[in-house]
Amino acid sequence: MFYAPLFLILLSLPMLIRGPYYRHIVIFTLMYIVLAQAWNLIGGYAGQISLGNVVFFGIGAYTSTILLTRANITPWIGMWIGGIIAVAVSLALGCSVFRLKGHYFAMTTLALGEITRICFTNWRFVGAAQGISLPLHIPSIYYMEWSNKIPYYYIILSMAVSTTIFVNLFDKSRFGFYAKAIKQDETAARSRGINAFKLKQLAFALNAFITALVGTFYAQYILYISPEANLHMTNSILIAIIAIIGGSGTVLGPILGATFVFPLTEFLRARLGGQAMGLNYILFGAAAIFVVLVEPRGFVALKDRIKRAISRPS
Repeated sequence: MFYAPLFLILLSLPMLIRGPYYRHIVIFTLMYIVLAQAWNLIGGYAGQISLGNVVFFGIGAYTSTILLTRANITPWIGMWIGGIIAVAVSLALGCSVFRLKGHYFAMTTLALGEITRICFTNWRFVGAAQGISLPLHIPSIYYMEWSNKIPYYYIILSMAVSTTIFVNLFDKSRFGFYAKAIKQDETAARSRGINAFKLKQLAFALNAFITALVGTFYAQYILYISPEANLHMTNSILIAIIAIIGGSGTVLGPILGATFVFPLTEFLRARLGGQAMGLNYILFGAAAIFVVLVEPRGFVALKDRIKRAISRPS
């Protein structure tokens, strides 16, 4: 009964929020929900703290943009091609990086993201450091371009709902059970006959595919891509922080984390301007430390604590 009114509110939200700036905040919040849910598959369930998701985000954005600008191929096709390429890259990377564990894995994926950014910065075919500005077209479904933000809202809302449903199904499936076992104790999981390598590859590939789809959406929404905007390591760190603060390894966690992080980022930027440069990351880092020290399961567990405290008889 709870989901029906929530769904109606989400459908009617663009009509309730009139200003384009506030619609932009909602759109980006939904976008980060999708990105955090995708990261949740590999980081929250399989326990592999990946800090290189900008690689897949960039692949999605650049693939669809190049296909559109060079061959006039609709982004609806380009986003799937980008997703497939991202999966292929994730499988190739997984053969090497999954031999590492813990902080070694995290640092390696972070380094891979930086290597990709440097390569794209010096690659003229993809616009190098200057990036690519997407041409303006007559608003149409084919070009995924509109004159207002409402269509973009419904696209990213459908992606957020679909991804959350998928993660919920993954959570309740045997793959989710196996992934949690690997996160708790990989050696014990292997002794029980769980193929840890294949399952981590699966989670990494799903994460890459979803992230690449969002990359295409971002490119069509902003109409500009560059290594600095799309491939900077802070984006990967932010995605991980959102899931961790909200509660990694849970379906609700990334939703709570994104709802807290991005609106706060925009609030600080609007209020403080250039003075807020870096302040948001300090606050998010402090929030992550607080969550780890007080309740490692994130905002999801804090919500349960508050609920128990309220229901406790005086």
